Amino acid sequence: MKRKYIIPFLLSGLIGFSSCDSDSDTGTARMEVRLTDSPGDYAEVNVDIQSVQVHKDAAGDEAGWITLNEINPGIYNLLDFANGRDTLLASSNLPAGRISQIRLVLGDNNSLRLKDGTAVDLKTPSGQTSGLKLQLNADLESDVTYMVLLDFDAAKSVVARGNGAYNLKPVVRTITQAIAGGIKGKVTPADYMPGIYVISAANDTIGGFANENGDFIIKGVRAGTYTVKFYTEDEAHDKTVENVSVTQDQIKDLGTVELVH
Repeated sequence: MKRKYIIPFLLSGLIGFSSCDSDSDTGTARMEVRLTDSPGDYAEVNVDIQSVQVHKDAAGDEAGWITLNEINPGIYNLLDFANGRDTLLASSNLPAGRISQIRLVLGDNNSLRLKDGTAVDLKTPSGQTSGLKLQLNADLESDVTYMVLLDFDAAKSVVARGNGAYNLKPVVRTITQAIAGGIKGKVTPADYMPGIYVISAANDTIGGFANENGDFIIKGVRAGTYTVKFYTEDEAHDKTVENVSVTQDQIKDLGTVELVH
């Protein structure tokens, strides 16, 4: 029986797709930069964030900076992200390897609202015109997804100048952790080019396809145990692999998966 490649409608939950072209993606990791805050005694602490960059270790100072190309620029009230809340600032695919620093490029629209409702500008010291540099020192493994959490300390970041004016001298703690691994392998015969579905116990599904060589990689898979299903045009060639365990900092290699002949 012939059939088209379709998402099985009997599967409920989130359906997502990731790249399966292992050749084009070799040597890259995924990074998400998120913002959170430790509370301060103010009504608002508004920080104008225009760009996020990371520095590739062992590269020249300026030549080593890479701008994250998926950026959400704007003015962020740090107090909106207190008590465990956070927001996505930027994300990008980056070369695997050592990342030494992260830099926030700030705009001029930084402000403070006091508890009595008074609004004042937050002045950024001239030494930060090139951006706020923070130590990161993280090793990015190929195909793994990482989160960098920027934990602003609002209370320490706002410095009163004594004349009713305030300076913004950001105090930020960086936390880097792997948040998702993946599953890779090779199917044979390669010309079947199956659709591949990675299914959690809750029926949340991530999917993709093997390439013309039979290679596949499904990225962004959170730690857990999954069922991996291989769908072909003729269901007689389908195959299911049960109990595939994934950790958040690893690409699980299934090796060669032989489809039903």
